[in-house]
Amino acid sequence: QVQLVESGGGLVQAGGSLRLSCAASGDILRITTMGWYRQSPGKQRELVAVITRSGTTNYADSVKGRFAISRDSTKNMVYLQMNSLKPEDTSVYYCNAAVAGFRIQDYWGQGTQVTVSS
Repeated sequence: QVQLVESGGGLVQAGGSLRLSCAASGDILRITTMGWYRQSPGKQRELVAVITRSGTTNYADSVKGRFAISRDSTKNMVYLQMNSLKPEDTSVYYCNAAVAGFRIQDYWGQGTQVTVSS
């Protein structure tokens, strides 16, 4: 079992910045990839950014050059630095951990709201 707790969401004006944090606990040694996803009302959850244990990252095209994901394995934390925010970035952001076992199992945080005003 892995528990994920997000923090750092809020209301910001367009062009501003926010930093999301995700604290992992539990069976953390089995965590492989961690990432951030977002979901808006009526839409499917979509990938924002992911990072592997070795630090390889991947971003959605819509956030490339504006968002940066990082991981501190010593603190069991993953971060999402969001710059140049746009109203279309408004969503609930979820932290994800892919945990190795008999099969890869996904764990999710409770989500944190990010609202970007125009």
